[in-house]
Amino acid sequence: MARAVTNQRKAINTAFAWAIGLLIFFPILWTILTSFKTEAEAIASPPSFLFFDWTLENYAVVQERSNYARYLWNSIVIAGGSTLLGVIIAVPAAWSMAFVPSKRTKDILMWMLSTKMLPAVGVLYPIYLIFIKMGLLDTKIGLVVVLMLINLPIIVWMLYTYFREIPGEILEAARMDGATLREEILYVLTPMAIPGIASTILLNVILAWNEAFWTLNLTAAKAGPLTAFIASYSSPEGLFYAKLSAASTMAIAPILILGWFSQKQLVRGLTFGAVK
Repeated sequence: MARAVTNQRKAINTAFAWAIGLLIFFPILWTILTSFKTEAEAIASPPSFLFFDWTLENYAVVQERSNYARYLWNSIVIAGGSTLLGVIIAVPAAWSMAFVPSKRTKDILMWMLSTKMLPAVGVLYPIYLIFIKMGLLDTKIGLVVVLMLINLPIIVWMLYTYFREIPGEILEAARMDGATLREEILYVLTPMAIPGIASTILLNVILAWNEAFWTLNLTAAKAGPLTAFIASYSSPEGLFYAKLSAASTMAIAPILILGWFSQKQLVRGLTFGAVK
């Protein structure tokens, strides 16, 4: 019999959850508030939280100085393209590992996961030289490929976990009905794993959107995403906190909105198969 949860316990748990949530969200909130301050108020001590002269000057300066729309489009293409390409490659790979495993399947999965432990700076130089040789430096195609390869282990692992929860008998029934391998993956497996695939896509879009190391080292002006847009406001002449906060707010706003509207789908996908 399940233990009854008292109202006091619920209140404590709710308050604790809100405290943790606010603690995590506070840096974002502070960045948004700072973007509406003047530079003098941004560095004032003690800092003001809500009671200051609100201004939109920083956003106007950022719009005049930078082509925000171009950076935004680059981020959409790079994050969306790398995620889509990764899913196209990962779905067949995860299917084979989940439904046609070999004695090396676990070793391959662990090897893929171990690549995430390699410091990115350790492979920067060879990848940089390859990009120069192939003419991919400062191109969206180059970044799409790199970010796809970086996040591919995560995509394969997540899809493999979701596919493992799907009964193999369903796929066997599809084969008995004459379904080809392509039809089995497209029309039987994929629809059943939509929550898991959706959460995988959302998570990897966020990871690609926030990637800074590769985007700053492999781009200059043409293919720079919003991470490069933010970095352009860190100047050797000084730190312009208010304008940097305005640029950061403009950069994170699209992904915050996406996360807000897709949070139910994300939670559903991340807990897919967790409760029997």
